[in-house]
Amino acid sequence: MARYTGPKARVNRRIGALIYESAGAVRALERRESPPGMHTRGRRPSNYGLALMQKQKIKHYYGIGERQLRRFFESVSHKKGNTGEMLLLMCERRLDNVVRRAGFTKTRPQARQGVVHGHFQVNGRKVTKPSYLLRPGDVITVRPRENLLNMYRHLSDESQGESLDWVSFDSDTLRATVQGQPGPSDISLPVDMNVVIEFLSR
Repeated sequence: MARYTGPKARVNRRIGALIYESAGAVRALERRESPPGMHTRGRRPSNYGLALMQKQKIKHYYGIGERQLRRFFESVSHKKGNTGEMLLLMCERRLDNVVRRAGFTKTRPQARQGVVHGHFQVNGRKVTKPSYLLRPGDVITVRPRENLLNMYRHLSDESQGESLDWVSFDSDTLRATVQGQPGPSDISLPVDMNVVIEFLSR
């Protein structure tokens, strides 16, 4: 995905959810939850508009583009099980998402930037693809450079890492271990996947 560089507070207000976690975007949503722009109050979106908004929520939250979302959809659409659930579980296994949720960083854009800049290693090898899908047994560490270790220790102390059943995180050594596959209860984004799957199936 071409990284979104526009006003994040507008996205939070338009979607009506805390998608971007930067301080300004959080304050804007708390101050005014209505969608941005004139003449937006009282307008009911069409079914197409609702489905589009749910799809945009996934793209902004996980930082993925249209092509990658459709690629994920194609890879799970022929498998047995709940297609929408499996698609979101693939998104949860992305390296940038796990870096954020484990507690290395405070926001997903921060995690994405760190991965792209080569700040993280998976099983001792530098990985620069935020979309890298993690598997059980994978170990995420910060590259052994003093400036990076100091920066991520500081970010880790400030971040609100989540307690994940499938990932363990040691804030002292800045080491996260993937212990299993995420399950339905590990999906962190509330979204109506039925309308998204219908939209992607067209």
